[in-house]
Amino acid sequence: MTTTELSRRTAVDVLGAEPDDATLRRFLHGLPGVDAVGLEQRAAGLATRSIKTTSKAWALDKIISLIDLTTLEGADTAGKVRSLVSKAKTPDAADPSTPRVAAVCVYGDMVPHAVEALGAAHGDPDDGLISVAAVATAFPSGRASMDVKLADTADAVAAGADEIDMVIDRGAFLSGHYGLVFDQIARVKEACRRPDGSYASLKVIMETGELNTYDNIKRASWLSILAGGDFIKTSTGKVQPAATLPTTLLMLETVRDWHRATGEKIGVKPAGGIRSSKDAVRYLVTVAETAGEEWLQPHLFRFGASSLLNDVLLQRQKLTTGHYSGPDYVTID
Repeated sequence: MTTTELSRRTAVDVLGAEPDDATLRRFLHGLPGVDAVGLEQRAAGLATRSIKTTSKAWALDKIISLIDLTTLEGADTAGKVRSLVSKAKTPDAADPSTPRVAAVCVYGDMVPHAVEALGAAHGDPDDGLISVAAVATAFPSGRASMDVKLADTADAVAAGADEIDMVIDRGAFLSGHYGLVFDQIARVKEACRRPDGSYASLKVIMETGELNTYDNIKRASWLSILAGGDFIKTSTGKVQPAATLPTTLLMLETVRDWHRATGEKIGVKPAGGIRSSKDAVRYLVTVAETAGEEWLQPHLFRFGASSLLNDVLLQRQKLTTGHYSGPDYVTID
């Protein structure tokens, strides 16, 4: 059975009917509405939680191990990707006890360079290795034909990508064409299939900054999971607002509710705008308090970031030595 067929069967079990526009609309619009004030108050309360000094070292190392170190610029080169991989493998050359990041995230044409540079360090981040994630499906706009999106995905997987970060068709979603969005996600998941029958992990980017309301974000989260997404991801990092604590809290509540209903664990990835270790710690607390501490591992939670690692390294060094280093302590990204 293909993943498309499996996703459809799971959706039928949950929905009680085929996942067409009418059925999905009835289900998604039947979800309880989001209490925006309550959501934001809870997020604000979680953000005030403090961490003891004895736990801070653990938190900083945990953050590093959950980072997707990212470069997604039009000017990316093979050399820049090799430098990114070098930093991913050895975040702090002065401290070999520093953990590796979970993954490097690049454009599809940069995947071979990332794979080559990782060498023996390429593998499952749950085992202390580093995955290669590739953005696909005409990232960041998603404005391309389905054939192009599928080819984009398949090319990245064939080149060695372990994870695919796809973007949904926000125009179709906002127009209420839920069946179309479901089919697109399911077909991209099938394009993640490798020759040996295994699949690259699929992260579904909803671009929450363009969905306008918490209710839409909740519906898009449920739709992405129903269609077979392994992760739900906030943003491309190219649109503001990107990741926010209330939005991530809402997504964590969704994966928690899905797990309670089905027993399946889905990952969450906030991306864009998380630059300080202080902010990242707030996300760790929110994960633990909402979905549970078992989500604090690479196959269930990631930070999409490019500059966050530098601040975490500076904070980690301060914790170790008692003083901050200058800006030249970390590499310039």
